[in-house]
Amino acid sequence: MSFKTIFEPFRIKMVEPIAVTTPEERIHFLKQAHFNPFLLHSEHVMIDMLTDSGTSAMSAQQWGAMITGDESYAGARSWHKMESEIRDLTGFEYVLPTHQGRAGERILYQVLGGPGKIFISNTHFDTTRANIEYAGATAIDIPVPEAANTCFEYPFKGNIDTLKLEQLIEKHGPENIGAVILTVTNNSGGGQPVSMKNAMDVKAICSKHSVLFLLDSCRVAENAYFIKHREQEFKDFTYREIASAMFRLTDGTVMSAKKDALVNTGGFIALKDENLAIKCRDLLIITEGFSTYGGLAGRDMEAIAVGLREVFDPSYLHYRIKSTAYLGDHLNQAGVPVMLPVGGHAVYVDAKKLYPHIPPHEYPGQTLVCELYLKGGIRAVEIGSLMFGKYDEQGKLIPAAMELVRLAIPRRVYTQSHIEYVIEVFQEIMKDRHQTKGFKILKETKFLRHFTARLEPLKQEPVLAV
Repeated sequence: MSFKTIFEPFRIKMVEPIAVTTPEERIHFLKQAHFNPFLLHSEHVMIDMLTDSGTSAMSAQQWGAMITGDESYAGARSWHKMESEIRDLTGFEYVLPTHQGRAGERILYQVLGGPGKIFISNTHFDTTRANIEYAGATAIDIPVPEAANTCFEYPFKGNIDTLKLEQLIEKHGPENIGAVILTVTNNSGGGQPVSMKNAMDVKAICSKHSVLFLLDSCRVAENAYFIKHREQEFKDFTYREIASAMFRLTDGTVMSAKKDALVNTGGFIALKDENLAIKCRDLLIITEGFSTYGGLAGRDMEAIAVGLREVFDPSYLHYRIKSTAYLGDHLNQAGVPVMLPVGGHAVYVDAKKLYPHIPPHEYPGQTLVCELYLKGGIRAVEIGSLMFGKYDEQGKLIPAAMELVRLAIPRRVYTQSHIEYVIEVFQEIMKDRHQTKGFKILKETKFLRHFTARLEPLKQEPVLAV
């Protein structure tokens, strides 16, 4: 017997109050934040969908494990638990702990990168691209063509274009390729999954040209769910077995444990090659901490060891994917243009289609995130020309490939009523979307400008229906 209702497979033992704000208060707070939700105070946010990174609710088992944390500087018991769990999952011998994923990216891509080096990915996320470019290398995205059409139902829009991959390796020369990076799921591409067949094809190409193949694995459990239910060959595998099989196709991985390890901080690098691991370890010790803690407390490593097991629980993953799909499907039914099919950790709204009258240089995605906050106290993030836009030599904006807004859902945090509220807010946004104005940037930085940029509305402040 099966039921239509998908309920949360957990009970709530502790609650955190949400401060309910008024529309007038939110206008004031958003002005103070220079119309950038990253600069809002968290206590002024009602539903926080800015990111799913480090925002999960940990389990009783994780909190219990934290009490046993060994805070020894070197060789802590907690480190050996985490290392053993990562080795078992990934199959990699050399494991380096980091305080979060971007620390691992900085170390790995500083070692592998530099001027003249090329990194190729299905889609680099913001911190990955920034760390590669900061080291002087070039980051190139080659998602499959199907990924560009948000309305097109394709099971693995996160795949990398293997034909273009071959062409790029031949064009630049294998010796100039720092690495091929497969991000699962493809966050910047709408949270879309990558198929095992695609990973196998990439492995074959990289092996043929002796190019390093890396996995950005921060949402590898969610990706495994899609493989099990969309690739017939893997329907009888467990989610953990699928994830392990994907790891074993690659030469190494970097993971932000703040996602699918269900913790609030932490990450790691895991590698097959000893020489590369030694170079990374040297940089880790200089900049992060000793090689058996890497900037993490023992209690954090305990939580990661437990979380890497819990995340593959079938009941949890079923709830996680289906609850995300519920939000996406209901927004789609309300006429909101969303990325289809809905991904695992977030719902992505196509702001270019929602606001066809707002051109990329007026940042339609940023317009939507401000409207979400003004109308409902919801914080989301723009993944479009504010995050990924570049300037040409004349200072003209080169837009991003897509103008998306991501509604990232923290794991085990919000309940059904919170999701229903988000749907209602979107229904209000749809009513006056054609009158909504765009934004211009007043102040920005060279790298990762979306984190700190200051903006102002064009012509008039966004219309607020009270």
